[in-house]
Amino acid sequence: MSNPVLVCVFQGINAYDTLAAVLEGFTQGREKFTTSGSLPQAVMALPPEVTFRRAILFFTEADFVTGKTCCHYLIITFLLLFSLLWEEWRDLCAREQLFNIFVTGARVLCTVLLIKPGVWSQNLARILRNLDLEKFTLVGMKHVDLEPALALGLLPSQVKQDPAALEAHCTCLTSGTALVLCLQRPNAVKKLVDLLGPEDAKLAQALDPCLWRAQYGTSTVHNGFYGSKSYQMAVQDMKLFFPEGLCCAKCQTLEEEEV
Repeated sequence: MSNPVLVCVFQGINAYDTLAAVLEGFTQGREKFTTSGSLPQAVMALPPEVTFRRAILFFTEADFVTGKTCCHYLIITFLLLFSLLWEEWRDLCAREQLFNIFVTGARVLCTVLLIKPGVWSQNLARILRNLDLEKFTLVGMKHVDLEPALALGLLPSQVKQDPAALEAHCTCLTSGTALVLCLQRPNAVKKLVDLLGPEDAKLAQALDPCLWRAQYGTSTVHNGFYGSKSYQMAVQDMKLFFPEGLCCAKCQTLEEEEV
């Protein structure tokens, strides 16, 4: 009762395996973090049901959920760092709602893929086949001749701070007609980001030749694709490129975002 405890709830892709690996590395490298030879004990819940039972000891739904969910497919795990367990049971009135968060599968989301000029015209059939193999559903497609202002909005802040890089990226994006696809599937945003790989095509080639930017790109500028990097950006991109709507059934996520 004399020492406080730290209770954390984590969410992430493959959260159980990832957290287990982190904890294993943490204990193996204990000499790097302390000179006393002692570390806090760590208890990790494994299945969602156990995670739920432990989480409701400390958190209500209001504590756990803040605003609209914008996650990809999240597997949620629970980590308790403690010396002595001193906390009594918390408010349990939101058990059913909180439990649903732990056991609900992946939500169907949409994301945006822009195939840069000069890439889609020669490789569209192969790209569409790969999208189908990855279980993406095509719910929107259009040709776009990007104006400089629109191209600028697709670039990350670090590029905008470098005049030379900014000019190179804008020149590439506005050099011809781009093809914009809106794609739907569970965990769509994260899945597409993983398929594309790093912005730098050469780095992508070094990491994995199967990454799409490794296959279709040659540099950071001419890397073949723009993809929404987060769910928030995906929503903005959908509203930007497909204001007329999408050819898919309205799912809960799209209704919540008024897409």
